[in-house]
Amino acid sequence: MRIRSLEEELGLVLIVRGQRFEGFTPEGERILAWARALLAAHDGLQAEAALCKGQVVGELRLGMVPLASVDPMIFIRLLTQKYPELTYSLYSMSSAQIADGVSRNQLELGICYLNSIDTSLFDIIQLPKTKMGLLHDTRHFQLTPEMLTWHDLTDFPLGFLTKGMHYRAHMEASFKAAGIEPTAVFESDSTFQIIQAVQSGVCCAVMPLNNGLEALNSTFRIVPIADANIEAPIGLIMRRQKPVSSLALRCFTDAQAIYHADKEA
Repeated sequence: MRIRSLEEELGLVLIVRGQRFEGFTPEGERILAWARALLAAHDGLQAEAALCKGQVVGELRLGMVPLASVDPMIFIRLLTQKYPELTYSLYSMSSAQIADGVSRNQLELGICYLNSIDTSLFDIIQLPKTKMGLLHDTRHFQLTPEMLTWHDLTDFPLGFLTKGMHYRAHMEASFKAAGIEPTAVFESDSTFQIIQAVQSGVCCAVMPLNNGLEALNSTFRIVPIADANIEAPIGLIMRRQKPVSSLALRCFTDAQAIYHADKEA
């Protein structure tokens, strides 16, 4: 009934009706985008008011590209210790989606590839380049070298992200540059399912170093691959144009201290 009332007020048909809800009309999709922006603005206003009273409460919304050499839980864990009343939402998104969400104040912060966005719109903390290794389960595969080459990977069944994703495109380019054809036995658009496949012994997987994956299981090990870097720069971004939420600014400042300390270490 509320949707019908809104349709009458706006003079638009917002949803496709059949025997059940069938989706939004093109006009409905545009109105839905505005409604989400308004809800995000309302949440931001509430958090801003709390911060003015000295209370760090609300929700920190963070977007992140899949499979970067950054463990977001290190950042989030430190924030939870400092701001116990803050809650967190972490979204797996493309760089373009992250830039759009941060620009619209639908995300406070984002971790994305900087070559895919207009960097003039954001304040940026440069993060380490993504370096890669071969993730495997030692119950199924025993690797003795401390370092692998791309040619060594032909000896192992491999799992990959679905074609079309940024990380998969880089993998294909790297194998092509090395002049080899990998043995791909498994692919998925879900990192979690690839991890499950590694754990079950279906495959190994080329994964980023330093993002916490090997800590998920006591039998996981990741062996670095020589000259295996994603050259695209990666960074933590925050909206530059005002209004910038105080919550985003506070957590961005904390991130500067955290990642600066990591560089010095």
